[in-house]
Amino acid sequence: MTTVEKNGKKKDPVLVVVQLSGGNDFMNTVIPFTEGIYYDNRPLVGVPDDESLPFTDTLAWHPSAAAFKRIYEQGKMAIVQGVGTEHASRSHFRAMDIWHTCEPEIVATEGWLAKVIRELDPDSANPVTAVNFGRGLPRALAAPGVTATSVGDLDNYGLMSGIQLQEERDRDLQIFQRMYTPAIGSGQVMNYLSQTGNNVLSGADMLAEAPRQYKSKVEYADNPIAKSLRDVARVHTTGLGTRVFYTTHGGYDYHAQEVPTHARLLQEMTTAIEDFMQDLRDHDAAEEVNILVFTEFGRRIKDNGSGTDHGTGGGAFMIGENVKGGLYSEYPSLAVTDWKFGEDMDFTIDFRSVYSTILNQWMGLDPIDIVGGQFEQFNPYTKTLV
Repeated sequence: MTTVEKNGKKKDPVLVVVQLSGGNDFMNTVIPFTEGIYYDNRPLVGVPDDESLPFTDTLAWHPSAAAFKRIYEQGKMAIVQGVGTEHASRSHFRAMDIWHTCEPEIVATEGWLAKVIRELDPDSANPVTAVNFGRGLPRALAAPGVTATSVGDLDNYGLMSGIQLQEERDRDLQIFQRMYTPAIGSGQVMNYLSQTGNNVLSGADMLAEAPRQYKSKVEYADNPIAKSLRDVARVHTTGLGTRVFYTTHGGYDYHAQEVPTHARLLQEMTTAIEDFMQDLRDHDAAEEVNILVFTEFGRRIKDNGSGTDHGTGGGAFMIGENVKGGLYSEYPSLAVTDWKFGEDMDFTIDFRSVYSTILNQWMGLDPIDIVGGQFEQFNPYTKTLV
């Protein structure tokens, strides 16, 4: 593996995390289109085989994921099949909490990316080492003494007064408090809040420069995930030293009306990521970026007459200029005897293997303390920056 440099200067690796909230239907994203059992169990939500977009002899993309098909064909996407954990939960809150803290058996107090921030910036010298685009603060970025900046609207962020910025920060922290007090107790939450500090003000001064300096030929769509990824591009290309970006695309909990909802969401998300990657290439800022797209769980094999209910095994996507495209892990067996809980696709790789691979091979960090153990890694990179 080689190190990527720009103008003789080593580039630091950057991780962009895109969370698909609600439980993306992996089985309808990467479709086993030759399996009769798929169509037998999904008479309503199953994608007809003449509409799906084959990319192997047995797998096809959802027709609204054409942008992902193009990225995959460029060799820039690793599809990680069957992602999950032995201690799976069908509760959105608990399942996401497990992904955010790497603690399947207990309710933890530190997010996995907060531990990453602590490793990258132990003195909290840069208030924008990690930036979340969206309301609230993801649990993955939260830990006592760790600073992460959360931005709802980058265009207005640089125009706010100090008082307005503090009020926005307070609102985000209140959202965090309401979300997590029932799970980890008010004492732990208040301890975190008391140590978060007011670095938002200095962070705001830095982020205010991003919209002013950014110019692009890419025309992003007018939807939340496209706007968030455009904001990631704006901050990244400004060169503020941000190493971790986080954003969320919601709406994937389609117990009803899955067919139109999933099509819209996939089109929004996949196109936004394709536009984002092109934007970075245009700015000579793509080589150092690795994107992780994940969701808290998959959906059940059988549809419910209008949508699908919470399941177990899902999938993740790793995207970047230095990603070695292909299929990783195994697609979960669809044989009825292999269904988890008698109705779910099982998992074939622990999500902490995905994290460990990214942390060790891309970010250059020891993953054991961050993910809570040693998990088997795979090799999805052609180059690394570490």
